Amino acid sequence: MGWELKLGIIVPSWNTVMEYEWQRLAGEGISVHAQRIRHLADTEADLAWLGTQAPAAAELLSHAKVDAICYGCTASGFLETPADDLEHEAALTRATGIPTVASSASIVRALRAVGATRISVASPYEPWLNERVRQHLEAAGFTVVAMKGLGTQAHGSISTETVRALALEVVRPETQAIFISCSNFRTLDILAQVEQATGLPVITSNQAALWGTLRAIGDRRGMPGAGRLFTDA
Repeated sequence: MGWELKLGIIVPSWNTVMEYEWQRLAGEGISVHAQRIRHLADTEADLAWLGTQAPAAAELLSHAKVDAICYGCTASGFLETPADDLEHEAALTRATGIPTVASSASIVRALRAVGATRISVASPYEPWLNERVRQHLEAAGFTVVAMKGLGTQAHGSISTETVRALALEVVRPETQAIFISCSNFRTLDILAQVEQATGLPVITSNQAALWGTLRAIGDRRGMPGAGRLFTDA
């Protein structure tokens, strides 16, 4: 098939999942190039600081002449308002000359693309961060009908079995889509299972971020294993 695209991602330094899941989905034709920002704790101050470092990280990725860039820290984006999140994307795009999206804004677009307004949310987060996620999503026009977090900062160590059980636990009769938050949360292996078990579209941080990055450059390809977002939206 050859080398089709180069995609850049900006990740917190402790993240071990986003690169792995993106490259699995992308296959051989797309290469994934990561720039890390130092991050050792999910405090509000630390997550906000990540956003201030994104311009320098994006500038370094631009040296690789990537086709598009994704700012991949979901929680950091959710601390902003939806409008601020969009301006952050636009500022990074202007600074680099490369189409740049935020995973948080891509999640909002993905939920809209599958036609959901009433959503259930599963995450590894602590209660304060889940509340910020709720506030952001409600400001973007969604109703959060159920939400549960695991109360941990050890996101990448959570088993996929635990993630699957958590996603199923938040489903309610009125749920139109399930959102599993955190780019350092392993969701790729259970995404299709949860969609099949519930009959609902499942949006995850990494899947939505990749979808949003590709759509930002007009690439509308489907991807096996990436759920209904890639096949239906």
